[in-house]
Amino acid sequence: MKKVLKLYQKYAEIINYVIVGVLTTLVSLGTYYVCVYTFLNPNISWQLQLANIISWLVSVTFAYVTNRLYVFKSKDPDILKEGVKFYGARLLTLVLDMVFMYLTVTIFKFNDKIMKLLSNVLVLVLNYILSKIFVFIKKDGKNDKK
Repeated sequence: MKKVLKLYQKYAEIINYVIVGVLTTLVSLGTYYVCVYTFLNPNISWQLQLANIISWLVSVTFAYVTNRLYVFKSKDPDILKEGVKFYGARLLTLVLDMVFMYLTVTIFKFNDKIMKLLSNVLVLVLNYILSKIFVFIKKDGKNDKK
């Protein structure tokens, strides 16, 4: 048990990010599926993209709060500035997600549910890198940790 705890302490940020990332992915997928199974048709391109944008807004809000509190443990008092940077970085991955969904679903006719899952995995990795180097940094340039 001590070895497990020691490993967790050594890799806590990455482990917490993966946990939060999985939860964020579930929020994103859940929101997307609710949209396409209730009021939006993924076979109509603009409705596919609208479902994608709605799932993005909900999941990025969830991700910001959980990343700030549990992953990077940010103490930055300027939540607005930090939040704007977080959402800005996520806008980049939203565009990549939308292009991926357009190409794979609209152009190549792959299954939208599977492609959304695959896209989320790619976005998860890129979001960690952007958060680590761009959003959650201390004044001295190092990442904000306890």
